[in-house]
Amino acid sequence: MSTSTLLLVLDLVGIAVFALSGGLLGVEKNLDIFGVLALAATSALGGGIIVVCGVFVFYVHPAISRLQKPLIVLDAAGLGLFAVAGTQKALNAGLNASASVGIGMLTAIGGGVARDVLVREIPVVLHREIYATAAIAAAIVVVVGDEWNLNQSAVAIAGIVLGFSIRVISKWRGWSAPRPA
Repeated sequence: MSTSTLLLVLDLVGIAVFALSGGLLGVEKNLDIFGVLALAATSALGGGIIVVCGVFVFYVHPAISRLQKPLIVLDAAGLGLFAVAGTQKALNAGLNASASVGIGMLTAIGGGVARDVLVREIPVVLHREIYATAAIAAAIVVVVGDEWNLNQSAVAIAGIVLGFSIRVISKWRGWSAPRPA
């Protein structure tokens, strides 16, 4: 798969899962359809896919909500997808490894921060869960894979799986970043 095709696929899937995540949070917060769509859009920032996912969540949320922990799974998937896509784009633009990891992490957490702020919550990344760390780990996989000239598709999958896994496992185990005593 070419780099441009890989990035397009990562972008589209990432947009879709973050739109679903934002839409589900809107439903949980008892927002109307405009609120659900606004959260879907803010979480994903990606045009028409947002509207489709937001409307989808608004009307079928009872079925989706029965799935075990749908919000965390979608959020973790979006985190891994966008960390990898953002990092790869930064590398393609000629940024160094550190800057690329930073861009990948910010790309992954930005939509979730905006989503949380819109529903008047302190963003998860700032206080209670392993979030940015998972994105950084996924981004590092991409940078190392690029440096070692590994297959980009395999590296992308590995980064997505690592970011997703860290996020889901840390949530399941109740892990959080250290805090001052």
